[in-house]
Amino acid sequence: MSQYTVTGRFQNRDGLREFSKTVDAPNGDVAVERTYAEFGSKHGLKRTQLEIEGVDR
Repeated sequence: MSQYTVTGRFQNRDGLREFSKTVDAPNGDVAVERTYAEFGSKHGLKRTQLEIEGVDR
């Protein structure tokens, strides 16, 4: 599997906060889905509260 860096912003109490997350995934689409799942489980965020800006290999 390759490593992908997913960048974007999410909504928190103070406004928008930027993030950069490195994920092991077979392709970029799976990397984005894993990012949504992780932020949902760890931070309690819904998909609409995340703004994915880019996926780099």
